[in-house]
Amino acid sequence: MTTTESEGVSLGMPQLPPPDYPADVRARLEADARDVISRYPDSRSALLPLLHLVQSEEGYVTRTGMRFCAEQLGLTTAEVTAVATFYTMYRRKPSGDYQVGVCTNTLCAVMGGDAIFEALQEHLGVGNGGTTEDGKVTLEHIECNAACDYAPVVMVNWEFFDNQTPASAKRLVDDLRAGARVEPTRGAPLCTFKETARILAGFPDERPGAVEATGGAGPASLIGLRLAKGETPPARVVHPRAGGPEGAQPHEPSPGEHLSSHDAPQKTSASDPANPAGPVGEAREEGE
Repeated sequence: MTTTESEGVSLGMPQLPPPDYPADVRARLEADARDVISRYPDSRSALLPLLHLVQSEEGYVTRTGMRFCAEQLGLTTAEVTAVATFYTMYRRKPSGDYQVGVCTNTLCAVMGGDAIFEALQEHLGVGNGGTTEDGKVTLEHIECNAACDYAPVVMVNWEFFDNQTPASAKRLVDDLRAGARVEPTRGAPLCTFKETARILAGFPDERPGAVEATGGAGPASLIGLRLAKGETPPARVVHPRAGGPEGAQPHEPSPGEHLSSHDAPQKTSASDPANPAGPVGEAREEGE
């Protein structure tokens, strides 16, 4: 909607169509788009990678980028906008070269993620989704990174920085802003957000050694996978709290064990002689 500058009154007029890309940029993006679209039997399935492609051009998904995607796929701009605004990996405004995401989901939060996020907001002088004046860092809190083994976790352009503290996180963003070499805890070397977006669009990462660098999950995260493959843990005998052979050492269940199947029954009103209880609604005698 447009407004008059003097009165701030809405005129009820729709936005003008977004401008097109310069001819050379459009030609390059069209060639890339054809490559992406050719991978899918239904062209509209290419929308997600195409949004990453246009994001790699300007660092965020502009109205021009959404118009381009719509034209390439035969969609309406409304259909493209609905997708671009649904997924948080697509930026809707200019952002930094490095997206610094602090996990504030339950486990990371209680392990220090909330403290890290607060410390970085104060240190950088920005709020959630804010970008530093030098255009280097955009800070945001994000949901689970599926890296709970290493909580609290910070991600930079989707690469892991595990077991962080407020102090280490502040050093990390300082190094990013200074242009120092920063190595993720695991996974590929860092690149800029635009370069990351192009990789997410499905184009190869041609940096030496980047493909070979992997980020494996921790032991606790892999238990379910190992059990699914039939790699059952060794049998363990777990005695009830009040039982077991004389001299037996207390046993801490392994992550693959279910506590409920090994714990001793808890006393209840029905089984505890000190607290008898009859059926619900049973009349009590006088003096009880």
